Order: sequence, then structure tokens, then C-alpha cells
Amino acid sequence: MPIRDILLAIAIFANGAKGHSALQLSRDLDCQYKTAFVLAHKIREAITADCDERTLAGDVEVDGAYFGGYVKPANEKANRVDRRKAENQTGKRKVVVVMRERGGETLPFVFRSEAASVSTIGAKVAAGSTLYADEAASWDRLHDRFLTKRINHQEAYSTAEACTNGAESFFSRIRRSEIGIHHHIAGPYLQAYSQEMAWREDHRRVSNGEQYLAMTEAALRHPVSRVWKGYWQRAAD
Repeated sequence: MPIRDILLAIAIFANGAKGHSALQLSRDLDCQYKTAFVLAHKIREAITADCDERTLAGDVEVDGAYFGGYVKPANEKANRVDRRKAENQTGKRKVVVVMRERGGETLPFVFRSEAASVSTIGAKVAAGSTLYADEAASWDRLHDRFLTKRINHQEAYSTAEACTNGAESFFSRIRRSEIGIHHHIAGPYLQAYSQEMAWREDHRRVSNGEQYLAMTEAALRHPVSRVWKGYWQRAAD
């Protein structure tokens, strides 16, 4: 693909406040869907390349939201089951756990359960930080490592002592992206989409022009992708 088209793709990608689908990008660039799909994921990889190296400190909000594994309810009421129970799920459902530093950065990671994220939170949040979490039992273990303040969402969304509104704002962006743009962001790409939304959330006050320049610089600095180079050739094997 000519460099001019790549720069145009980055400009189009930067303009999507809730993301930009590969199908729409292929129409905008007049190229194959496969080309647009890989190009969009390469941009995501470039702008979020340093996620694994970052750590947070200070006041950090922690929360989780589940994606994927949708089970369609049966037509007749008599045949419907409780889809919340493990035996009635597909096994594909995963949770995005976000750590969001107040006034700072956002770090999301994908796990099978919220409880599985505790060790990662311990590694990514600096000692001495204050964590804010909801009433879920998964976060009880955080009290062993951090000063942890809890908010019970069954009683209030925020109090003078604690809230997780910053984390909820991040999940709101992902949900809007899932419903309005991509329609399906689960599976092996969930981490990439959640990191993209974290980048967009952290740059929401930055102008489109500056976002475009930041994405272009990240793309130019990023080495050859070991994940997306030859992706469709490997998928066909």
C-alpha cells in the first residue's frame, strides 16, 4: 500500500472517537477488507506498544467488565435457562480489568475472571498507591497490598470516600464502540480493542490533529509487527 494511503488511513482512524471499523476503512480507502483489517490492527499495536512497560501510582481506580460469550435466549420461556450460570455459558466470556490513574493513564488487561487480575494489579500499581474498587469480592485481596477504598454500587454510585467513575467512563467508551462501531470485540482481539479505547480515553482532550501526529509518530517508530505480518497467510494454513 502506498505511504500516502497509509497516512490517510491513520487520519481516518484518528477521527473515530469510538473507533473505526475495518469494513468502513476498506470503503474509505477503496481496498480489500483484509488489508484494512490488518492495517487497523497495526495502528492499534503501534499506539499501545508501551502498555506492558507502564506502571501507575497515586489514586488508581480498578474495575472489570465482561465481554463476549453471548448466549441467545430460547424463543419460548419454558426453554430458557439462567445464562448467568457457568453451565449455561459458552466459555468464551472474558473480563477486561482496567486500572485507571486519576489524572493519569489507563491500563486495561484481559482475564478469565476478575480474581485472576489481582497479581497483575499488584505488578502494575506502585506500592503506596490508593486503590478504589467496587463491592465485588474479587477485590478483597487488594487490601493486603494497598490502601483500598470501596464503593457499594447497590447503595450509591459515588460517595465522598470512594468512587470508580473514571473506570466506568472507560467501559462506557468500549460499550459504545462495541454497539455502534465494531458490534463484536471479544475473542483474541479483545485486548487490542481495549488498549485502543484506553489510548482514545487518555487522549480525549487532545485535538484530532495532535492525535493524528501521535499515531503517525508511533507507526513510524514501531518495528515490523510479529503478530500481523503475514497474518492472512498464517490464517489460511
